Amino acid sequence: MTPLLAFDTSAAHCAAALHLGDRVVARVEPMAKGQAERLMGFLEEVLAAEGLGWSDLAALGVGCGPGNFTGLRIGVSAARGLALGLGIPAIGVSGFEAAGLGHPRPVTVALPAPRDHLWLQRLTENGAEAPTLAPAAQAGEVLHAPEADPLVRAIAEIACGRAATPQPRPAPLYVRPADAAPPRDPAPVLIG
Repeated sequence: MTPLLAFDTSAAHCAAALHLGDRVVARVEPMAKGQAERLMGFLEEVLAAEGLGWSDLAALGVGCGPGNFTGLRIGVSAARGLALGLGIPAIGVSGFEAAGLGHPRPVTVALPAPRDHLWLQRLTENGAEAPTLAPAAQAGEVLHAPEADPLVRAIAEIACGRAATPQPRPAPLYVRPADAAPPRDPAPVLIG
């Protein structure tokens, strides 16, 4: 099913790959912040470079993480909104799946996590085990995630393979809770 536009904002970048059947065109813009403001214009530029518009797309793919909490929500919400507005499917792809594409299974995939840790997931012939968080020094032999360009290309490839069958709506993959602490003060009483 082509053309398919895949994108990822799970790390310090906006990355997009346009799957055109016989080729995949990718573009990456490194950025520590500002993905929410840049994403839609960035995607339009990727489409325009190939002479395409939103109405030409058959499906969307989006990186679902794990990764930066805010970045995941930006990418997933954009994919869900675009899919709804365009009437096309959006397919979520985890970073573990994308990193493991083309590698023999079983394999343990590692994605970078904060504070010198790694997110790990063992991909087997029959699926995947639950992801875990481990100190980088204790990770053992693992397959490390590729840079943003090959990662978003893999997201596009996997999404293209799944686009012909019904898929659940994309959702962020959180390996652990957000760093934000709940408020200590009780909620205010609403007077009606």
